Amino acid sequence: MKNTYESPLTSRYASKEMQALFSPDKKFKTWRRLWVALAEAEMELGLDISQDQVDELKSYQDDINYDVAQAREREVRHDVMSHVYAYGVQCPKAAGIIHLGATSCYVGDNTDLIIDYEALDLIRKRLIKLISILAEFADKYKDLPTLGFTHFQPAQPTTVGKRACLWIQDFILDLESLEDFLQRRRLRGVKGTTGTQASFLELFDGDYERVKQLDRLVAKKMGYDDVFAVTGQTYSRKFDSQLVNILAGIAQSATKFSNDIRLLQHLKEIEEPFEKNQIGSSAMAYKRNPMRSERIASLARYIIADMLNPAMTVSGQWFERTLDDSANRRISVPEAFLATDAVLNLCANVADGLVVYPKVIEQRLMKELPFMATENIMMDAVKRGGNRQELHERIRIHSLAAGKIVKEEGGDNDLVDRIAEDPSFGISKEEILDVLRPDLYVGCAPMQVREFIDKVVGPILASGEAIDIAELSV
Repeated sequence: MKNTYESPLTSRYASKEMQALFSPDKKFKTWRRLWVALAEAEMELGLDISQDQVDELKSYQDDINYDVAQAREREVRHDVMSHVYAYGVQCPKAAGIIHLGATSCYVGDNTDLIIDYEALDLIRKRLIKLISILAEFADKYKDLPTLGFTHFQPAQPTTVGKRACLWIQDFILDLESLEDFLQRRRLRGVKGTTGTQASFLELFDGDYERVKQLDRLVAKKMGYDDVFAVTGQTYSRKFDSQLVNILAGIAQSATKFSNDIRLLQHLKEIEEPFEKNQIGSSAMAYKRNPMRSERIASLARYIIADMLNPAMTVSGQWFERTLDDSANRRISVPEAFLATDAVLNLCANVADGLVVYPKVIEQRLMKELPFMATENIMMDAVKRGGNRQELHERIRIHSLAAGKIVKEEGGDNDLVDRIAEDPSFGISKEEILDVLRPDLYVGCAPMQVREFIDKVVGPILASGEAIDIAELSV
């Protein structure tokens, strides 16, 4: 159907893997897994639930009768109870014990947490994939001198590979935040309507130890070792805020990366990949616009702005829970993930196909290098018997004159000729040109790149035995 709105995040940008995580199927099948885990745990802890009932629930765990659930929801206006009813239609023997003692947030919040953690695992894979691609690029171009910029004004030279390490470092900081967050995986658990577990205490005849066992046992059946120690009706919405902040941090790093590529493409030094039949402009056929990098910046801006949603939601919760979180969270959290997934895929695509133009890079650097080499030239002239203060003044005068030629007349930088023709320096043009080797001005950049890749990036990639980053498409 083309007569209803569809989200560009699903129709254009996010991967199938991420879309599947936030699909109705994933959500409602996880609800049923949670109902099975609850019933099974309650049976094991002594409640009057039979193995036949649990087996019946398991047999229909992945066979969701959506038509029945949707019809029921139109009547009762409650999504969880509609799915409880639909599950019971398929499982008549177990219908009476589905959702026993639980509140809607038992399935809702636990499912959200499970999906969020799985989505973070996918984001982690994409981050490592991107870091791997950029590290290969940095290593390849670690020795290629390029003009550095501060304030987007010419500054001391660096190398192309060293600059790429700045991008990698940002993404590594994001990875560290993400992995730290994942170290504390936990479910909401089985907490009841306001977090007091009163319904379960009643079911277990006041036996608090069995209530605690139930909380942990359900989590274990779902693959988790921990639960939130306390909750209201919901897990704290602070979790969502911290979660989206991590995704927004990735968006910030991606924006920096994409902005640098856009500027470099303007300088014609490095370009993002451009396909053979790609059209850059509908009017200007010659153009090669940095469309992918612009798309990164555009989607990343959405994620950064989305940080406000969970921040406002957690701030606005009243006591044990208010429902003004629900509609917002249905949109803000999934879309933050979908957009971040798209951004990282785009970053990997751009990084994997970057086109470097060494001659243009060298040309721009050589236009500025005479100004940067003046201190070396001056020191060499002092060794030959010159006066440092007098030579400094001569260089100042020549530099201003050469700058005027470049800026006002559009001419070439003739500083080398001016110094060579000045007897105060006693140095030939050939000797000056020998000093103007770009590799003499990049400092420790090549060594820094090698050490950074070996000592910082290497362990990240080596630790990914369980992460088959090769399987991720770029």
